[in-house]
Amino acid sequence: MKSLEELMAIKAKMADKVAVRQADGNEIRVVVGMATCGIAAGARPVLNAFVEGVTAAGLAENVTVTQTGCIGICQYEPVVEIYQKDKEKVTYVKMTAEKAQEVIEKHIKGGAVVTDYTIGAAKI
Repeated sequence: MKSLEELMAIKAKMADKVAVRQADGNEIRVVVGMATCGIAAGARPVLNAFVEGVTAAGLAENVTVTQTGCIGICQYEPVVEIYQKDKEKVTYVKMTAEKAQEVIEKHIKGGAVVTDYTIGAAKI
């Protein structure tokens, strides 16, 4: 068992790596499905890619990256939903860390949805 001091030190060390930020005032919210099905399909590297990419691009003030449980479309995991004020939610499916980088560049920074990765483009 860790002591309280050890746990606080771990928390402080990991603070910059944690994806959860306050959503107050942020214009864009990126939500990564991290239920068992998402994790098994590779959602953890996708979440990490969004956190690191948003931070590296200097977008942390305007973009919140969070995780959620089951989104309900397990066959399309890893799933990422992007919410923007006054815009329709965009659902990206079968995501990878490489696709996450493209979404950051084109959608989050550039404002253009990457339709090839959306649920509407998925073969159902």
